Amino acid sequence: MNKSIAAKLTHLSVRLEELNRLLSSETVTADLDSYRRLARERSEIAPVVELYGAYLQSERDIRTAQEMGGDAEMREFADAEIREGKERLGQIGAELQKLLLPRDPNDERNIFLEIRAGTGGDESALFAGDLFRMYARFAELQHWQVEIISQSPSEAGGYKEIIAKVIGQGAYSRLKFESGGHRVQRVPVTETQGRIHTSACTVAIMPEADEVMDVVLNPTELRIDTFRASGAGGQHINKTDSAVRVIHLPTGIVVECQDGRSQHKNKAQAMSVLAARIRDKQMQEQRNKQAATRKSLIGSGDRAERIRTYNFPQGRVTDHRINLTLYKIEQIMDGDLNELCAALMAEHQAEQLAALGE
Repeated sequence: MNKSIAAKLTHLSVRLEELNRLLSSETVTADLDSYRRLARERSEIAPVVELYGAYLQSERDIRTAQEMGGDAEMREFADAEIREGKERLGQIGAELQKLLLPRDPNDERNIFLEIRAGTGGDESALFAGDLFRMYARFAELQHWQVEIISQSPSEAGGYKEIIAKVIGQGAYSRLKFESGGHRVQRVPVTETQGRIHTSACTVAIMPEADEVMDVVLNPTELRIDTFRASGAGGQHINKTDSAVRVIHLPTGIVVECQDGRSQHKNKAQAMSVLAARIRDKQMQEQRNKQAATRKSLIGSGDRAERIRTYNFPQGRVTDHRINLTLYKIEQIMDGDLNELCAALMAEHQAEQLAALGE
């Protein structure tokens, strides 16, 4: 274990003792908000400090075994203890490093999922529909809730664009690496000569913004228009100006929402999506600055970056950022994204561990 990691662990140990004293004091117990904040911090630190204690104990056990090795009769036993101790030490050290990785504050947030058809015409729109079904199925398997915010169906099927809110614990942590360009290679249903076509869609995963803390929307910087909704919804949807368009003048970001029956609900949904887009733009700008000095192993997350190819004739899905190819396209399109998500997270953690050791 290098000195910087050891220093962090020592600091956390001291902080845990301090938290234990504070949480037992009458001043803190009388202030419910302070008590909750400190208790939450303690719950995050305690497992790390406990594991660090096990690490230090393993070091002591190894030293004891080394001292025993001086006795010829105990040497074989001591050697076995040393081997086991070093193996245990390595395992604990690796787990400690993972626990020390910086946490993404957005990981537990709900997300907005945006899918837009790109090059490929009708086939791209059909693929956008397939991608939405894939993510909706994945969410269903996680027992998450999916709410469609806005959709623009294609005449041939699928979507020109669809925006949905995914509500569930850890939604952003599981899907945050899905942002980027998704490419499909297959024979379209409209193809009469059996030729393989290549089409593309873009996917954006944005954490839901906290209305109070994250993004402040200045009313003077917003232009809000209402208009009659189009599409499915019966007679009511076309008789009132229930659809809402919100334009954020400083950034030019435009959000439309017309799926709700009431103007009030559509406005609230549009404002939520707008806040998420503004926050996502701020995060993208921050990541771009960081990428100028250190290139991420996972990729920049740029919306135009091709991150994955779905090749139906060969039955494979390839993630280009980590050179992973899986020959299980049917299962993946049916929402089995666990292996992809786990591999992307592991690569991300590997980069974080490399930075931690510098």
